[in-house]
Amino acid sequence: MKKKVELQWVRAPHQDRSRKTLMRILDAGEALLLERGLEAVSVAEIAAKAGVSVGAIYARFRDKNGLLQVLHERFCEEAAATADLALAPARWEDAATDEIIGVITALLVRVYSERAGLLRAFLLHGGNDPYFQEREDKLGAHFLARLEELLLSRREEIHHPEPVLAISFGMGLVLGWLQSTFVLCQSLPAERGLPTATLEFELARAYQAYLGMPLTADPPELAVPKAGGMR
Repeated sequence: MKKKVELQWVRAPHQDRSRKTLMRILDAGEALLLERGLEAVSVAEIAAKAGVSVGAIYARFRDKNGLLQVLHERFCEEAAATADLALAPARWEDAATDEIIGVITALLVRVYSERAGLLRAFLLHGGNDPYFQEREDKLGAHFLARLEELLLSRREEIHHPEPVLAISFGMGLVLGWLQSTFVLCQSLPAERGLPTATLEFELARAYQAYLGMPLTADPPELAVPKAGGMR
């Protein structure tokens, strides 16, 4: 049996002592943001969780918004590195295109579900910040460039009349759904009767259909949401 490909988020390396301390602070801040959001978390709580003094945090950041800026920088750097690894054409030479889309979609679902609180903080507190927007735009362009490179190498399987447009626009629909569901609604699909496996499959199938690709995979068992689930 062919081994299923799984993609992992790329974490920034820890180097010297000062950087390790910074990473502990960022990890603590991210963990607390995921749990409760920026407004509900104090600098003292972040310091305690990181095992550093409050002064050590203020020596590096002017306030919590300064910490959020650096968290966003780290997130974008790690997301770009993850895209480089996940979308490298050489990685997928022996894989079917529907498998590629399925695995990439599963990774995106995992990122949005596990980091919803962090992404919500970025949206709420960085939405009007030009530096946040510049990094978001740069990351989005980087991701789409890598995705286009990978999928256009299989152009013959894409039957949409405008393949480049379809790759970009279709992925925008997928990401918009994930943003709306996990970041804005703050309600996990599983809580509304949609299992993760079904969500991953249906998003991948929707993207394939938009690209004009044949739908070859079978849906997972128990894929139908409970009555009154998704609205």
